[in-house]
Amino acid sequence: MPHRRVSVAVQHENVRSVLLRWLEDTRARVRPRTYERFEGIVRLHILPSLGPIRLDRLAPQHVQALLNRKSEEGLAPQSVKHIRTVLGMALNRAVRWQLIPRNVAALTDAPKIERKPVKPLSPEEAQRLLLAAKGHYLEALLSVAVALGMRRGEVLGLSWSDIDLESGQIRVNKSLQRVERKLQLVNPKTNQSRRVIALPDVVVRALKRHKARQLEQRLAAGANWVEAGLVFTTRKGTPLEPRNVVRDFKHLLKRADLPETRFHDLRHTAASLLLAQGVHPRAVMEILGHSRISLTMDTYSHVMPATLRDAAESMDRALGG
Repeated sequence: MPHRRVSVAVQHENVRSVLLRWLEDTRARVRPRTYERFEGIVRLHILPSLGPIRLDRLAPQHVQALLNRKSEEGLAPQSVKHIRTVLGMALNRAVRWQLIPRNVAALTDAPKIERKPVKPLSPEEAQRLLLAAKGHYLEALLSVAVALGMRRGEVLGLSWSDIDLESGQIRVNKSLQRVERKLQLVNPKTNQSRRVIALPDVVVRALKRHKARQLEQRLAAGANWVEAGLVFTTRKGTPLEPRNVVRDFKHLLKRADLPETRFHDLRHTAASLLLAQGVHPRAVMEILGHSRISLTMDTYSHVMPATLRDAAESMDRALGG
């Protein structure tokens, strides 16, 4: 297929001008946090090296040299991959704008990424964590995270209007994120992230205790209380600082004599516990808000052997084995 002829106007356009135009065009299409990430990658990593290059002269070797140099400088493979992805997205748009005939970023090699093993807590460890959190301000928050596998931002973005303690349901439709240095409620990560989850009784009880404690804090704060309607707040009603939550979560791990664990591993813990109890992977996918069942299966394949053995034994019983 012959290449489209490049116009004189395009010949004078460089990578910088196209990337800045793409960023402006993208701003209204993505979540604020995503835009901030895109802008940072473009400004810090792509423009210093590729910005001055004329768009029609940008070649795969230019992009590959940038990726190789970032790897040599010690940037994490995932971060290098993000650079390639963002540049590729911008160049795809330039192809659609008929500024260039092909996306040269797609012709480069992405760095190999070694997937870190998922390290969920065992059922006994999860119980020890929740026991250590009894009476702590994170008690209900950790119950929600362990039992429902919600992302940290989703938990911190919960409002009481999202929870029906009588019917035992919780609706996930917001996430607390830092945007332009301020904590703000934003839309969930994907459409699948908007979901309704049934609450286990252990979570309902923890939330009822938490609601009573929050009422006491509201009365104690008086006129200083800031009513935001959030479930998890400071003693004055303002959103919890995510970094403080992680810090105090680490303290509780030590109190429970548990190994170093990321807060995000509580999400893995919930999924692993559900799968080990024989809950269907599609149900787990919907609880977690995954966009594809393959993501659930790939991420938690380490739990599958026991589940698959149960399936084989069930078939044995059905066939009289």
